[in-house]
Amino acid sequence: MTLRIVATPLAPVTEFPSPRDGHFDTALADALVPSAASDSAVRKLRESGALVVTTGQQPGLFTGPLYTIYKALSTAALARLLERQWQRPVVPVFWIAGDDHDFTEASYAAWVTAEGELRKVALPPRLPDAPLTPLYRQPLGPEIGSILDQLAKDLPASAFREQTLDWLRRHYRTEATLAGSFAGALAELLAPVGIVCLESTHPAVKRAAARYLVRALGLASELDRDLAQRTVDLRDMGVDPGVPVGENATLVMLEGPLGRDRLLVENGGFSTRRSHERYSLEELQRIAADEPERLSPNVLLRPVVESALLPTVAYLAGPSELSYLALTHPVYERMRVPRQVVIPRWSGILVEPRVDRVSQKFNIELEDLLEPGGALESRLVRSQLPEEASRALRSLRESLQSGYEALARSAADIDPTLTRAVQGTKNQALAGLKETEKKLVQHLKRRQEIELGQITKARTLILPDNQPQERVLTIATFHARYGPSLASELADTMEAWYAAALEGALDPS
Repeated sequence: MTLRIVATPLAPVTEFPSPRDGHFDTALADALVPSAASDSAVRKLRESGALVVTTGQQPGLFTGPLYTIYKALSTAALARLLERQWQRPVVPVFWIAGDDHDFTEASYAAWVTAEGELRKVALPPRLPDAPLTPLYRQPLGPEIGSILDQLAKDLPASAFREQTLDWLRRHYRTEATLAGSFAGALAELLAPVGIVCLESTHPAVKRAAARYLVRALGLASELDRDLAQRTVDLRDMGVDPGVPVGENATLVMLEGPLGRDRLLVENGGFSTRRSHERYSLEELQRIAADEPERLSPNVLLRPVVESALLPTVAYLAGPSELSYLALTHPVYERMRVPRQVVIPRWSGILVEPRVDRVSQKFNIELEDLLEPGGALESRLVRSQLPEEASRALRSLRESLQSGYEALARSAADIDPTLTRAVQGTKNQALAGLKETEKKLVQHLKRRQEIELGQITKARTLILPDNQPQERVLTIATFHARYGPSLASELADTMEAWYAAALEGALDPS
């Protein structure tokens, strides 16, 4: 493969997994998204002593930004290492957070066109007063067809172009839901590296999770106090969890007339934050028994439920998760659930040959392209100024500085009030020189538009919209260019990275 993979670590690995007790509830097997990996994964999960490494993410269009794929592949890399170390089955599982209701974030995708321009697409927005429908109930609608057509127009001819489009069209269909299409596409993509996707909204998972959600509601006041104190402790250590707690908010969400709604503790019972419906604990217990699909955990409770349902030893987390999951320690303790270790997911940049060609042509490094837009271009253009012009500008600048300093000293001897006037004249002269230099550079830029355009296109590939590549671009265009083996190549790279990060720290017991 000619694609270069560059690691950009999020944080050091400071906590390490150990084996734990527990087993896989075979009733959850039906919640695994069917794929080429699901049958073998179920067989491994049924083995004595089988353990799990997990991560999760809300659904996204065309499998979401690259970091979603990196989170998933990180589980495969770590699971391989632990399995060899412990000599027992360790299965990588991706938790599909289909209960999530953030349609805006889930409904867009971005890629770089054959012409080197960033393309952003999105499904039509929800109406402002529309219910916050969970994404596993949210249909894609007919607009998905035109978005797929746009992707097809933007993809250049390549060995895996049609295969990529067929893969996405199999899953992203008008009648499919956002979560369902995401789950199917992701499961197919990740199957070759042994990762299975679990639908957290599947009835089997909902039934199994219901008792933990009810337990969290019964402990709501205690958990609220614990989390408030934990927040204070973390801030004293210089850590900002990034998630507000308090205000009598429980860790449980209820789907009602306005969609997914947060339950609050109120006057010995509960109420929903937006629709203001009142419930007793007994009523919520009945909902858990009869309509468990209406209940779901928030971000602080989700990993606890995950560890309660699966024999999980580690969760691979992104940067914001690393912050807020530090809050969850008292939740595990109150809920009497084993806490899985939180480990940073792998982070990196996919550097295509066309980026390397531009770097070689201009004798620049990847770090130069990662600078904010314009800085590198200005530096390169200035380097093209004729030496005579550069010398003249330096000489004039030095002469103005020294000349006006001497003039300011003389002026101060004559009348101290003249100093400010001399300083103002100096500033005007230097500003005029700077403006002249700017005009020279602007004319050079116009002469070098083609070459500067090459740099702009290279930067778009690795720093689209001046944001990290992994937070913007979908895997689809890379898949079309480099094929399905890209996932395996990335997983191998990540495995080597985790092996180095965890060297000597894994518990062999």
